[in-house]
Amino acid sequence: MAETLPKTDVVIVGMGWAGSIIAAELGKEGLKVIGLERGKERGLKDYYVVHDELRYAIRYELMQDLSKETISFRNNMKERALPMRQLGSFLLGEGLGGSGVHWNGQSYRFLPYDFEIKSKTIEKYGEGKIKGLQLQDWGITYDELEPYFGMYEKVAGISGEEAHFGPKRSIPYPTPPMKETPLTKKFKDAAKSLGMNPYHMPSANLSEPYKNTYGATIAGCQYCAFCERFGCEYGAKADPTVAVIPFARETGNVDIRNYSNVTEIIHEGGKATGVRFVDVLTKEEFIQPAEMVVLTSYVMNNSRLLLSSKLGRPYNPDNGSGVIGKNYCYQILPGSTGFFEEEQFNTFMGAGALGATVDDYNGDNFDHSDVDFIHGGSISINQSGSRPIASNPVPSGTPNWGKEFKAQSVKYYTRSLGIGSQGASMPTKNNYMDLDPTYKDAYGLPLLRLTYDFTDQDRNLYNYIGKISDQIMREMGANNVNERSNLESYDIVPYQTTHNTGGVIMGAEPETSAVNNYLQMWDADNVFVVGASAFAHNGGYNPTSTVGALSFRAAEGILKYSKEGGLLA
Repeated sequence: MAETLPKTDVVIVGMGWAGSIIAAELGKEGLKVIGLERGKERGLKDYYVVHDELRYAIRYELMQDLSKETISFRNNMKERALPMRQLGSFLLGEGLGGSGVHWNGQSYRFLPYDFEIKSKTIEKYGEGKIKGLQLQDWGITYDELEPYFGMYEKVAGISGEEAHFGPKRSIPYPTPPMKETPLTKKFKDAAKSLGMNPYHMPSANLSEPYKNTYGATIAGCQYCAFCERFGCEYGAKADPTVAVIPFARETGNVDIRNYSNVTEIIHEGGKATGVRFVDVLTKEEFIQPAEMVVLTSYVMNNSRLLLSSKLGRPYNPDNGSGVIGKNYCYQILPGSTGFFEEEQFNTFMGAGALGATVDDYNGDNFDHSDVDFIHGGSISINQSGSRPIASNPVPSGTPNWGKEFKAQSVKYYTRSLGIGSQGASMPTKNNYMDLDPTYKDAYGLPLLRLTYDFTDQDRNLYNYIGKISDQIMREMGANNVNERSNLESYDIVPYQTTHNTGGVIMGAEPETSAVNNYLQMWDADNVFVVGASAFAHNGGYNPTSTVGALSFRAAEGILKYSKEGGLLA
């Protein structure tokens, strides 16, 4: 029998970036907030002396335990979905701070084109350009969201510089860009010689110490190269446990409860009344009543909780009805690996977001009239640090084991460079999420089932952007550029990015979206679903800055709802 706890104003499910920002914003305005996090407490003390590549980067110390909860996957509806038994394509964070603890820190704003992608594409190229794509505008414009981007950047202390194709900004970056290195300079020089417009990557690894709007001091980066898959022991990477959560707790109105796995949103008559959760240590079950429920867990768990709680209308790919689980998108990752005979780069040093980027082929920054895809991708060099276990690039044709492999690995450890691209991912009717009819988790609940595969749009974008990155690599002076394999069917095992989006998408009409532009559910107005699950497609960047901006706007909406009620305009 579940124990019913005292009622609170707001219960938040998941305490990563989105949950932390909303807790802080509501707490400072006097609302009583309970934040439920299924993982353990985390903070700087847990990151001391964690430069252990095997433990954190290979064995995934900070990630979700798939033996208790995973997802099932298939490429198409004709296949039987099978559970993902090991982390690979994406890494699901767990614990206080969520994936915001182990991220690299790249902090781009989505482009104005992204928020009005359907209308802008049709206006310029006609209806035929989007045939086969399930596109929609987001129900908000960049200009409307711009102030909230500034709020996020001031909390995270983002280090950056103005970009040629960058959207307009009302404030400068809070801190200067990170250091220029021989590697970033070589990339910029090559891009400029090809007529492109490179700029320093916007970074949440701070270039200098900074005191944020919540009074937290974020240290300057040490360039140790242990960012991705690691917590920062110096407190130099903007992370919710450093930048936001201490302030939220200091309000006296935010109570964070770890080891609390939410299994159900309880609702009646079009309103949520609270959530059911399990203490993962004692297995005790509790009901937490609340005036408002805010979902800020990871993309996939937001969809899964709504589906298993029977809240909202499940998406049906056969007839296009419903919205929960709709428009799952990922990213397309063309890139180039180049090998240099003479030059040596200190690639074992760096930071998660130390790099340079060109946006000349992102969004609609170039003419798409004669290409068979829309959007594009950012193209970047990223000196995030080459660690010796996982990083051993060798030229094509080298055996993947043995004496020659070892010799080539040693030779090119500091003589190889990678150019990567984050290609946008467009939604189609057959890429979606629902509940698995066969497999369940440790708590007896159905797993989330992911149905996803690459499309012709993806392959065409991949080939086009890949050739551009090869061109830049050759201009940088590489003696050898590895051949890129063709983009075939999506495979969930090798790591790609943790930039999953969609499932609870935002829009202007309830017929085609799950939430409005405050991320308030159309079907239950006291439920807000916040995160990259709201993205109607995935752009050519990391999603975190856009998640941060949407979180500040959602917090504003929740405060307004607490006073006025009803659907927000």
